[in-house]
Amino acid sequence: GMIDKGQLWFIATSSILALALFFPVSKMIWVFSVRRLERRLEKRLDEAELAGQLRRARILGFFVALLFAFLFNYNVFGIPKFN
Repeated sequence: GMIDKGQLWFIATSSILALALFFPVSKMIWVFSVRRLERRLEKRLDEAELAGQLRRARILGFFVALLFAFLFNYNVFGIPKFN
């Protein structure tokens, strides 16, 4: 069937929240992973290694932000009824 207004609103607000969270979350994941790797390797990472860590952090950040946004919306507003 069609998506009703409540479901559309839930999906839209979850998406907007996930987008807003994506950049700070992926940046935080990147910083932690770079620090951990530098400590483990006992050296500074080069540009290619930093780029690789950034790519990983963005992929992980996307899923973390999306999951958090949906769970947050679900906890605050509940899930809209799907018929």
